[in-house]
Amino acid sequence: MRGALTESHHVNGASAGLLDRSDVFEALAEIRRPVAVVASPDGPRPVLLDGSGALTPELMRQSLLAILPAIYPEWLGDRSFTAAHGVRFPYVIGEMARGIATPRMTIEGVRAGVMAFYGSAGLDLNTIEAGVREIQDAVGPDSLGWGANLIHNVQSDGVEMATVELFHRLGVRYVSASAFMQLTPAVVLYAAKGLRRGADGRVIRAGHIFAKVSRDEVARQFLSPAPEQMLRALVADGRLTADEAGLAATIPIAEDITAEADSGGHTDNRALTVLLPRLIELRDEIAAAHGYPVLPRVGAAGGLGTPSAVAAAFAAGAAYVLTGSVNQSAVESGLSPDARALLALAQATDVAMAPAADMFEMGVTVQVLKRGTMFAQRAQRLGEFYRKYPSLEAAPADEVKNLEKAVLGLGVDEIWAETESFFATRDPQQIERARVDAKHRMALVFRWYLFNGAQWAREGNTARRADYQIWCGPAMGGFNEWVRGSFLEPVESRTVCQIAMNLLEGAAAVTRAGQLRAAGVAMPPSAFDFRPRPLG
Repeated sequence: MRGALTESHHVNGASAGLLDRSDVFEALAEIRRPVAVVASPDGPRPVLLDGSGALTPELMRQSLLAILPAIYPEWLGDRSFTAAHGVRFPYVIGEMARGIATPRMTIEGVRAGVMAFYGSAGLDLNTIEAGVREIQDAVGPDSLGWGANLIHNVQSDGVEMATVELFHRLGVRYVSASAFMQLTPAVVLYAAKGLRRGADGRVIRAGHIFAKVSRDEVARQFLSPAPEQMLRALVADGRLTADEAGLAATIPIAEDITAEADSGGHTDNRALTVLLPRLIELRDEIAAAHGYPVLPRVGAAGGLGTPSAVAAAFAAGAAYVLTGSVNQSAVESGLSPDARALLALAQATDVAMAPAADMFEMGVTVQVLKRGTMFAQRAQRLGEFYRKYPSLEAAPADEVKNLEKAVLGLGVDEIWAETESFFATRDPQQIERARVDAKHRMALVFRWYLFNGAQWAREGNTARRADYQIWCGPAMGGFNEWVRGSFLEPVESRTVCQIAMNLLEGAAAVTRAGQLRAAGVAMPPSAFDFRPRPLG
């Protein structure tokens, strides 16, 4: 840090000597101490204070321009976030699906003092249960600060409900709800089950939902109380008591809403600087209308791969930040070493949109890594083929053969046999529907490729490297550029703890630099360039 601030520049007419002054880099290096900004012949300058912030008699005789508080990474977000969830930092390790956010990653997140979610979406119930129990065995069954993922399943509400029932049975106290386009009975059940009123009259939640949203209409549903009709149906089914339903009608479905901007996987590619302020405004509007005793928090995700990006999110009002893409390259990731090595080469522009396996027929897309893989182009070709023909049988035989050779890497009959076997136990209705709907059969065949692209990346099937589906946003490129030349550049040195600590420490340092600049202190450009270093 000291060396980074000794370069020669002219800033606002200041001399190079001013930029070399020790008081500037000391104020940036000692962010946990308050700073006084005083006038001097060379312009405003910072003076470090002791921990109490008391002004010495000498300082009292000078022209005092500002007093800047100490900055701790723990204080960057909303203090209610850390208090409510029992974590040290306002930071979340996001739930990368299909086990990419592994139990080990979740455990390391808890130990580092951040919130962490297990990427349980897309896994079978036995695997989910094993993962949850692994986490509980490591951190204790009553530990706060971790949860699991519930993803919207457009093919089967039953899968969602079975997952929620498993979470209740295992005592999972936090769930991150992702890719939802509307509320479902499973989400409402998780939010309402176990509600009770405390001695002080406030409603106490047994389960907390973090909702990832990128659209106003979806955010509004999660910020509002559960729909009365849905609550009545859950009571009639015996899943909720009348008391639980009554309490659910007075509080929002979720008290933590994550504004998901331009991220990996499911994304609307929204700009965070547009989305976050809008959702905060919407939160204020809905909370005032319902008179909530607890104000829901709005966090930020998408594009957060550098300290400056994290600092910007907090400056824009984020109660917490959530990272995803950058954690995939960490050693705790469920991705194979081969896939993680590809991620470490990515630049910010090395991403593309491709059809989503879980919502293929709806035309929904996900953001994936483009560099080193042909998945995006090949998946897009499947989408075009699906829109062009009513069935595989109706398409020209030579086009089907070309698709088998150039994209699928397997004959459609072989793929269909695998698909039938897969859905026979998972969801037999899909097979029944395919027998009477040839276009649905074609969709299932194409979904085989989209599904397996992610599987090959996790397994490290190098024979299918060109078909790796690696969910990735532009934050990955920003992160790679930031860590270049540092101890975090080698993939084998990247841990979720060091990634989190460096992003948070760096965001605090960038925040201090911005405060000093706003107080009139001449700052070199490198003041905003926090470099990674091992942090405890």
